[in-house]
Amino acid sequence: MRNIYAELFEKLNNGEGAVLRTWCGPSGITKELRPASDFAAPEDRDDGDISVSVEKNGDGSAVIEERFLPRPRLFIFGGGHISLPLSRIASMLDFDVTVFDDRPSFANKERFPWASDVICESFDAIGKWIHIRRGDYAVITTRGHRHDQDCLRTILSGPIPRYMGMIGSRRRVAIVKKEMASEGYSPDIIARLHSPIGLSIGAVTPEEISVAILAEIIQEKRASQEHARHGENYADMRLIGWLADKAEQDDLKDAPAAIVTILSAAGSTPREPGAKMAILFDGSIIGTIGGGCAEAAVIRDAIDIAKNGGYAFKTVDMTDSAEDDGMVCGGNMEVLIEAIVK
Repeated sequence: MRNIYAELFEKLNNGEGAVLRTWCGPSGITKELRPASDFAAPEDRDDGDISVSVEKNGDGSAVIEERFLPRPRLFIFGGGHISLPLSRIASMLDFDVTVFDDRPSFANKERFPWASDVICESFDAIGKWIHIRRGDYAVITTRGHRHDQDCLRTILSGPIPRYMGMIGSRRRVAIVKKEMASEGYSPDIIARLHSPIGLSIGAVTPEEISVAILAEIIQEKRASQEHARHGENYADMRLIGWLADKAEQDDLKDAPAAIVTILSAAGSTPREPGAKMAILFDGSIIGTIGGGCAEAAVIRDAIDIAKNGGYAFKTVDMTDSAEDDGMVCGGNMEVLIEAIVK
């Protein structure tokens, strides 16, 4: 059996979206990958949550489509003291981070172990190494306005990213904007530059400034009307990568595992449709569908399915637990539990 998760992992790493189509029927489960443009949102859904589509048939079979997008990319231009916590926290938030600086002592993997890529080249050569897309995020944290301008020229000369911000004093920022305008760049485009950068939270330390910057980026990301319409199921690359490796191994008989996917959610739930986790035969998990009772309710079933094969649909009702334990989340979810097969 071909490794569908390895194919998905490769596509996402290459910046491509994809639809994972799953057929559940009497003979088991089959899967295939389709282009992201093939995703058909449910006609009866108007709440913006359309990253997962489920069509059940009268005979108990079902067709499930999951729309995956590659991880959002964050480019950090400048490898100084703010870039360190910025790259680390961004990685924790599942951004694909690239750091660019012209100094070998600043631009290296030892300094930025959390970054997917670290590039050491002149700032005026950025365009040879990086191709920014409209869905990307860019933060300029260089040590001088000459380098800031080199970065901005590259950014403004191609597709404008979803977010671009620049650190600097009001005087430095004004100089850069004036220079860019004199070079013929559109005032409307220049006005999209976030500077002062970050939400105003009184940040002082590099770590606090990084939090402020990423808070503003998250605000921009969540406010995007395009993604509010089309759904947002950024893949958990750690889990997809694990699944890609697991399905290649020969130890599935001795170390079986199952995947749990949230298909639908109503009320206050810890995770949204599309969230996944893997459950190993010993009860350990990779990824999460929300923790607590949400996961406890499916672990035993998942272990049985991992050992015996097959699949099952399960409704997880957290309403009673929420009332009894005073929990914040108290909705219900439908999940698909399926054995991982090679």
